[in-house]
Amino acid sequence: MSRQRDPFANFDRVRRQIDELFGDVWPRTGLSQSRRVGFTPRVDVYYSGDPPKAVIKADLAGIDSDDLNIEVKGRVLVISGERKARDTEGRVYQQIEVEHGRFHREIQLGVDVDAGSARAKYEDGILRIELPVADPGETRNVPISTASSGAEDDQ
Repeated sequence: MSRQRDPFANFDRVRRQIDELFGDVWPRTGLSQSRRVGFTPRVDVYYSGDPPKAVIKADLAGIDSDDLNIEVKGRVLVISGERKARDTEGRVYQQIEVEHGRFHREIQLGVDVDAGSARAKYEDGILRIELPVADPGETRNVPISTASSGAEDDQ
């Protein structure tokens, strides 16, 4: 099976890396500012298997599975949810690096997938989503009618 590689699939990853280096100094058009209130979980995306499937692993440690939502919209996988704030009562933190709050992560997939056959498993803080690659569909010839063939369907 021939799969075309999406030339824009890595742009989101590169943008996140630039944001980390420069402190998110460039605003994103089309996204609300509230998006930056939470955090952006790290993901790995790869394709494997026979039959082929897209596999997405998201690092979501400390999040209850009830606080996660997964959607597939065409070639975009959307993972959203919330990591609740930790209990700080009676504690004096020296350092806090585990981010909390709401998140919304859109992952551009390089192939069409069969969303109806998607599977997800959440274990040890890692969300693993498997999306079977969709068959490209069958090929068929389409007959072409001409004015002389008597086709009057256009009226």
